[in-house]
Amino acid sequence: MTGFLYCSDPLRPGRTDPAFAEEAAAVRGSGAAPGSGPAVALVDHDALVAGDAVAAVRRVPRGSGTYVYRGWMVTSARYAELDRALRARDCALFTRPEAYRTAHELPGWYGAFAGITPRSVWCEGPVEKLDRAGADFWAALARPLGRGPGIVKDFVKSRKHEWHEACYVPELADGERLAAVVGRFVELQGEFLAGGVVLRSFEAFVPEGEARIWWLDGEPVLVTAHPDTPGAPPPTAEELGPLLPAVREALSGLGCRFVATDLALREDGVRRVVEVGDGQVSGLPAGADPGPLLTTLAKA
Repeated sequence: MTGFLYCSDPLRPGRTDPAFAEEAAAVRGSGAAPGSGPAVALVDHDALVAGDAVAAVRRVPRGSGTYVYRGWMVTSARYAELDRALRARDCALFTRPEAYRTAHELPGWYGAFAGITPRSVWCEGPVEKLDRAGADFWAALARPLGRGPGIVKDFVKSRKHEWHEACYVPELADGERLAAVVGRFVELQGEFLAGGVVLRSFEAFVPEGEARIWWLDGEPVLVTAHPDTPGAPPPTAEELGPLLPAVREALSGLGCRFVATDLALREDGVRRVVEVGDGQVSGLPAGADPGPLLTTLAKA
C-alpha cells in the first residue's frame, strides 16, 4: 500500500503542517483498524528548500515503503534531492524526479498539450540573463505567437494578482511594453523564479469557470473547483465534453502517472487546458472531499 508524505508544522515538527492536517487525518482514519491504513510520514519542508534533504527526511522511518508527496510545491532540483534522501533510507517516492519535472514545468508538458492549451514560447534563465535582455529580444521571442495580448509567467507560476504590472501584456508586438512587464515579473519573482520566462497567447476565460482534475494512470479520479474559486460548482463530465478524451490522449504521451490539469471555459464556450501540474503538489479547494483521491492513490 502506498503511503503519504506530508510537510511538518514548522513550529511543532512532530505534527502535520496545519494546511495538510485535515487530509493527513483522513489518511490515518482510512483503515478498518488502527494501523491498517496507509503509512503517513512527515518531511521538513524548510530543511528541504534550504538544501538539506537528509535533515528533511529524518522523521521518515527507514524501509517504510513508497510515498506520495502531498505538500508544498518544491523545485524540480529539490524534489530530486528529496528522492535521493529517501532512497538512502530504503524508501521511495511514487513519482520519479524526471516525471515530476515533466508535469511540473511547462516546457515538459507543453508539447503533449499544444493543441488544447494557449500557444506558448519560453526562454530559460538564470535571472541575470533575463535582466540583460531588452525589448528586441522579447519581441523576437514573442513573434511566433503573432499579434495580440499575452501573458507572462515562469515555468510554473504567474503573478496574476499583479495583473497589469507583471502578468498581462496588451500587445505582444509592443517590445517596450513586453520588456517592462517581463522585467517587473522577473524582479518580483527574484530567487523564486522557476526555470525561466514563458510567454503565452491570451485567451479570454469565463470567471469562476475553471476546474481541476486529478488523473492517475490516464483516468480522471477527482474533479473539483479551482482552489482560487472553491465555492464554484465543479463541472459535470457532460460539461467538460470533448476535452476529456483530448486530455487523456495528451497524458498518454506524457509518461506521468499522477497529474493535475486545470481546465477553463473560454468565453466562446470552448474548454481549454490552462495549466498542468504534478498531482502531488496540486492543492484541493477548501471544502473538497479528498477521500476518493487518497483511496485511489493508496491502492496504486
